[in-house]
Amino acid sequence: MFNDKEILVTGGTGSFGQRFIRTVIERYRPRRVIVFSRDELKQFEMSQAVNGPQMRYFLGDVRDADRLRQAFRGVDIVVHAAAMKQVPASEENPMECIRTNIHGAENVIRAAIENEVEKVIALSTDKAANPINLYGATKLASDKLFVAANNVTGGHRTRFSVVRYGNVSGSRGSVLPFFRKLIADGAVDLPITDERMTRFWITLDEGVDFVLNGFRRMQGGEIFVPKIPSMRVVDLAQALAPDLPTRLIGIRPGEKLHEVMCPADDSHLTLEFDDHFVIKPSIIQYDIDYTKNALGQTGAPVASLFEYRSDTNDRFLSVEELRALG
Repeated sequence: MFNDKEILVTGGTGSFGQRFIRTVIERYRPRRVIVFSRDELKQFEMSQAVNGPQMRYFLGDVRDADRLRQAFRGVDIVVHAAAMKQVPASEENPMECIRTNIHGAENVIRAAIENEVEKVIALSTDKAANPINLYGATKLASDKLFVAANNVTGGHRTRFSVVRYGNVSGSRGSVLPFFRKLIADGAVDLPITDERMTRFWITLDEGVDFVLNGFRRMQGGEIFVPKIPSMRVVDLAQALAPDLPTRLIGIRPGEKLHEVMCPADDSHLTLEFDDHFVIKPSIIQYDIDYTKNALGQTGAPVASLFEYRSDTNDRFLSVEELRALG
């Protein structure tokens, strides 16, 4: 479905955006691929490595509705990856986070509908489920906007869905490169917020593949959640530096001990498939059977009050597995 299509990625110079675009170019024959982001240096650096007749680099900010409308002209598929993602920075600069993650989401939705974009997938985060920090709250609001957008498209063809997953190993700003830098700089210990802390864990390639499959599966309004392993932060520290001690520093502002991707309060809306979950929209204006996706895969309702949590997950990565990933 990606051959001869025009594809745009907001936040296209980020870790996910770059890997997604490289994968699409390697596997398919898109007519045009547009990198939409606001950092001219990152665009220049990316253009040195990822170029070709189908590539376009478009400077702009998702806060700028007019620029988005211009960028979306002729586009068939949009991945909305642009966001303010750092939890501490979001706590300290709340209005900036709101302008990018909520107002930006609204601008993407309006631009997509006005330009008859066929499909849009917005990237979410486990922090959007039962959020306790501003970043998670803005991403929950963004999720709600994209899901509800399917009910305001009128006669337009545009359909919207959301992909929600956990920490991406190796992405910029994640704990893995943070620990690696400390080790390379000769740290005498590794800082751990809490020995009990767990996180969902997904590789960048797995995240890209899940989004690509999301476009194939989507009917509009779904929140797709992959079945992925959990990891203990203390195990990651041991995997990377078995000879270094750890130092407890306490939980940072807005941080959780464990993460949730499918909340118990949404269990009546949650369907389980072989390798993923789907959270259905609470308000549906179209006659859609979400138990069977566009690929013909079938799912079934989960038990009442089912919750998909990082600490009660049925699969944890061992120290050896984490070492292999690192």
